[in-house]
Formats: sequence, structure tokens, C-alpha cells
Amino acid sequence: MSESLEATVRAICQACGRDRTRMMDIVRAVQQKFGCVSGPALELIAKETSVHRVEVESVVSFYTFLSSRPKGHVVIRLCNDVIDEMQGAREVAQAFADELGIQIGETTPDGKITLETTACIGMCDQAPAALINDVVFTELSSDAARRIVRDLRKHMDPQRLIHRHGDGNNAHELVRAMVLNNIRQRGPVIFSPANRGEAIRKAIAMTPAEVIRAVKTSRLRGRGGAGFPTGMKWEFTRAAPGDQRCIICNADEGEPGTFKDRVILTEIPDRVFAGMTIAGYAVGAAEGILYLRGEYAYLRAFLEHALQQRRTEHLLGNNICGKQGFNFDIRIQMGAGAYICGEETALISSCEGRRGDPKTRPPFPAQKGYLDRPTVVNNVETLCCVTKILEEGPATFSEHGSQGSTGTKLLSISGDCKSPGVFEVPFGIKLADVLKLCGGEDALAVQVGGASGQMVAREEFNRTICYDDLATGGSVMVFGPERNVLEVAQKFMEFFIEESCGYCTPCRVGNVLLKERLDKIIAGHGEPADIEYLQDLGQTVKTMSRCGLGQTSANPVLTTLKNFRATYNALVKKRTDGLQPAFSLLAAVGEAEALVGRKSEHAHV
Repeated sequence: MSESLEATVRAICQACGRDRTRMMDIVRAVQQKFGCVSGPALELIAKETSVHRVEVESVVSFYTFLSSRPKGHVVIRLCNDVIDEMQGAREVAQAFADELGIQIGETTPDGKITLETTACIGMCDQAPAALINDVVFTELSSDAARRIVRDLRKHMDPQRLIHRHGDGNNAHELVRAMVLNNIRQRGPVIFSPANRGEAIRKAIAMTPAEVIRAVKTSRLRGRGGAGFPTGMKWEFTRAAPGDQRCIICNADEGEPGTFKDRVILTEIPDRVFAGMTIAGYAVGAAEGILYLRGEYAYLRAFLEHALQQRRTEHLLGNNICGKQGFNFDIRIQMGAGAYICGEETALISSCEGRRGDPKTRPPFPAQKGYLDRPTVVNNVETLCCVTKILEEGPATFSEHGSQGSTGTKLLSISGDCKSPGVFEVPFGIKLADVLKLCGGEDALAVQVGGASGQMVAREEFNRTICYDDLATGGSVMVFGPERNVLEVAQKFMEFFIEESCGYCTPCRVGNVLLKERLDKIIAGHGEPADIEYLQDLGQTVKTMSRCGLGQTSANPVLTTLKNFRATYNALVKKRTDGLQPAFSLLAAVGEAEALVGRKSEHAHV
């Protein structure tokens, strides 16, 4: 072990208090410094934090953005979600590969540049997109890819390639990103004018019980998609036994096609922090954690600055707004590229410095969450709503929306539409009206709720965005008449296979089997029995999986089976000879030829 490595790793561990619960911060810092968390680094981190090496190694191996093997000084991560591919991501990827002289997953021979693909990075409204180190590149083309590579070879500095700043706070000196917010429609809740600190001052003039009652009266439901009543979650947490409680803001919006939290954090982070502070007051918590997805690392300095400003103004820290004994502060916990961490118990595991493995419930986080403390987990948009409720009162908030879904909803709209971006709409709006807003009226299908949501057919565009009909965390993907919905479902299944934590068999194995049978049908080898197989297996995966990822991972297949059965039927054929059409001799020979690098003289006769 070199003296430089040893001294640096020791310093990083010391800065984190040698606290094993800060493992994510430690390994991320080591990764950033050395390009990987090597074997010697693993050993030293384990020693410094008093854990077994395998615990450190399990964390590093779990997260996409971490590695125990060296990568290039520059890592290019190309987004390969379905929207990016619709906008030309495959051609962009090929241009990067050709210019670098390597394939996806490889590093240049000089060890300087690594080329990878990654899942959705929250930029679907400006696809194709990529992360180069922590710099975001949007609206890429093949020509742009070649120019980027040539400059990187000369300077090895992605920051040099920022040729413009995006709108709003993307131009802030602490952000300086080319990202666009694309706020297409502002509504009366999230993006309405607000008075700094007013919501907190009104909250502390009430008792904690009265604050919870106000949130319950507003009928606010969690904006993550499940729609659990926010006030009830707070009430359970406050009532749970324990001396210490915690508030966690889930800013790990990894659902493909979702990017509205990115916009909130860029433009109005104070409303999120105010909501967290109010939640802390209501449940009796002194600690708050904003879990920020690794893909949004470019926002961290800006958010840290916003937190420090709030401390200076006595909106965070001790005796907030002069309220004696009301002490609450917030820290930022970075993720490292794991979709599963959007699930609240997996997120809590990550905050504790562990693999992002979901936990069995009960107990629920409200009873036993972060470090076994009663914990509230709310997402970014939910906490913005809390701030508005305390500013204007629950009655004003509940005037918007519908009876069972009060307030407004932020929609991240992307795909085949004229105006992709963020729209604040009232709950109860029809999907057809949403399509008019974004210029997607000719859509063949719309995926509502991301990969784990529903594929809605044209005949059902009169359905409404609300918890009683089309519930969504915010993702709306528009697919035009030229798209093949089964290929879209195929792409979503690839995503779930890649992102599964692998803990339970229904998710780990079932999704692979679903995709294989879907592949068979798309290739023209399917039979009617295959459709029944997909239906039965999909339901099994849905009902038998351990966590929310597995319980929704079959939805691409199940919802396309429900709403696009004719598409499936057109591809399957009933055999009269009793043979199974799944095996193609010519295809198998072709694979063998590719493997050995030569042609068979007689196979194609």
C-alpha cells in the first residue's frame, strides 16, 4: 500500500468520524480520489471503521457508480433508457465507441477514458443525455460525441466542455450546468410565490399535534405514487416509542422518465428544506437527511449552500426562529446509482452505510427506521406541499384537485410530444388533456408512472390522473403511432432485471423468464400458450416478490397484455404440427459462427 493511499484513506475515514454508518460518504470519497476503491483501500476502510472487509466490499459492489477495479480518469456514462434510445442514444453510443476505439464497458488502452451505459439519469426531457464524471451533457448527437472525445483526449476535463448554461438556477455559479428545467406550466401549489420562513413561523406558533392535524385536514397524500396519507405517517412516527426520530427526504427519483424532483431541487430547494423542518417539529425529530441520487451530484454544492444560508437565518440549527428547544438540522446523503434505493427501506439501509437492500415490513419506518429510530420518509414534492399547507392553510390547499386527491401534481413528460418538460396540473385532469398540454395528441400509448406504472391505450385517454385511477409518481412517457409497445415493455423488463437487488427468487428469476418469453413473441416464435404463461408468471412475480420493485416489475408485461392484447395476438401463431417454434437452427448456427469467428460451409445450404 502506497503512503499516499494510506494517508488519504485514513484522512477520509477520520473526517467521517470513523463511523461505519457514513460508509457511503467514505467509499464515494475514495472512489472520487483514486478512481476506484481498491483491495488495499477496502482493507484500510474496514480497519478504520471497525468492520469486516466483506461489509465494505458488499457496499462497493452493490452501487453502479462504485467499483473495486480501476476505471479511467474520465468515465462516460451514457443513458440507455427507452426515451433516450427513441431520441437516438444508440447512434450516439456508437459514435462514442468508434471515436474512442473501444466497446461499451471498456477502458481505452491508455487507461484514461471508460465508456459505460447507465439507466435513467433524470434528463428524459432533453435526451439523449450522458454523465461524464459528474458533468451532465444533454441533447447529444453523433457529431457532439465525436467532438467531446477529441476534447477529452486533449484536456481530460469535462468541465471545459460546458458551452452554455441552462435556464434558472442551472446558471448559478455553484451549479453551472447545461441542464434545462423546462417548466412548461406552473400551478398554484409547488411553483406559486412564497414568503421565506413563513411556513415555519406559522408551524411553531402551533403545537406539534396541531401541525399534524393541519396536514391530515389537507388530505395530503404522498407524491411518490403509493399515496399514503402524509399526516397519518407523521402521527404514527410521533406516537412510536423512542427518544430520537429522523426525517428523510427521498430525492432518489430513479423511476425512468421522472425528473420533476430535479427541477424542484434546482429552483426551490428552500421549500423542501422548510417542509423537512416542519416535519421535524411535528414528530419531534432533530435530524434530517436529504438522500440525493448520485446522478444529481452536480447540485450538491448548491444545496449545501442553501442549507448554510438557512442556518445563518436561524431557519435551521438550534432554537429555530427563536423557538426554544426546537433544534433541527439537515445533512445531504449521496446515493451512488441504485434504482432500488428509491424504495424507502432500501434508502434507509443506504443512509446507514449499507447495501441498498429492502427490509421486511413490519416493522415500518415509522416504528423502526434509520438506526432503528422512528423515521418519516417523504419525497421532494410531498415536502413542498407541506410548506404550502402551513403557509396558506389546509382548506386552501384542498380546494385544488379532487376529493380523494387534493392539491396539484407535477408531471415529468417526455417522449413523442412537442413540449417535453415539467407540468403542474390539478389532480383529476384527464390524460387526454395532459396530452394536449404537451403536444402529444396523436399518441398510440402513454406509460404513466414510469417503468413500474401502466401502459395506457388510446381508448383509455379519458382516464384521470389521481390516486383512484391513474396514480403516478410523476412520470408520463408518450409513445407515438410508430412505436412498438411490446419493444417498450421489453426495454422496461431489461431495466428491472438490471436493477433487481437479487434477494428474492420471484423478482430475480421471474423477470428473466418474463423477458425471455416476451423476446420469443416479439421474434415471431410465440404461441397462444405463451400469452397465458406471461399472464400467470407476471401475477406470480407481482404477488410473491418481497419489495415494491418486484411487486411492480411485471407491470410492463401485465399492462400491455391488458391494454394491447391485439398486438400480442397478431404475433403469435397456433401450430398444427405440434412443434414448438421457439428454436431457430439458423440463428443458433449464426451464434456459434460468431463465437468461433468462422463460417460453416454447409450450415446455410
